[in-house]
Amino acid sequence: MQSMETWRTAIVDADPTHIWVRGYDVSALMQHSSFASVVFLLLQGRLPKPREERLLDAILISVADHGSGAPSCAASRLVASGNRQSLSAAIAAGVLAIGDNHGGAGEACMEVIATVVGKANTQGVTIAEAAIQEVEESKAAGRRLPGFGHRLHTTDPRVRVLFTMAEETGVAKEGVAAVVAIEDALRERVKPLPMNIDGALAAVLFDLGFAPNAGKLIFIVGRVAGLAAEVAEEHAREKAMRIKIPVTYDGVPPRALDADELAPK
Repeated sequence: MQSMETWRTAIVDADPTHIWVRGYDVSALMQHSSFASVVFLLLQGRLPKPREERLLDAILISVADHGSGAPSCAASRLVASGNRQSLSAAIAAGVLAIGDNHGGAGEACMEVIATVVGKANTQGVTIAEAAIQEVEESKAAGRRLPGFGHRLHTTDPRVRVLFTMAEETGVAKEGVAAVVAIEDALRERVKPLPMNIDGALAAVLFDLGFAPNAGKLIFIVGRVAGLAAEVAEEHAREKAMRIKIPVTYDGVPPRALDADELAPK
């Protein structure tokens, strides 16, 4: 008889009186750790050092919300406007709006950082030279580099704060150097494209040792807090079905059914 495979996990274990997260008793974590520390623990398998905790906390704060017009927030509020029974459906809608063009550029930028740092380490070139090579290749391919440019900000105020903290805590290393070099290369060889928060968090998460998918996962973790506030406000302050999206019809004008069209085929 074939044995059934068990569902394995190295994240959480529990018995009738205990819960352990990566081996740590949740009761102890509740008393002595922060939420940012537990997020770090869940994804990295170890508790962060104080400087690492501080930076991850700053990243979570930086992505919590960016206004109701952001795709994730707008999606949550639209669903909350039409579905007053389910908080989870509205928040889930916001999460589903997160992708490569909204909140997902951090993951893609971490992959670019890994490429630039890899070239510098294996080809005997500087990070600046590797960044120029990456920019030239993306330019030739007509490919936009993720983590640069913003539809609202000419200077994203979150970037300098995050990088200053990374420098002060000694976390800033090759990841931060790579995105700064890419920004410089873009300005010199394409056009000025200031770094946005996706590029900044990608650099810091890279230097913290996270895998590329953390660029998107961490954004989602932080943004859910903002989505919760957006949905709660929609329910508390607004009437149901209050969101009306302006639509301009550009199809065919009104027309009559032709007798031939109604005839059986």
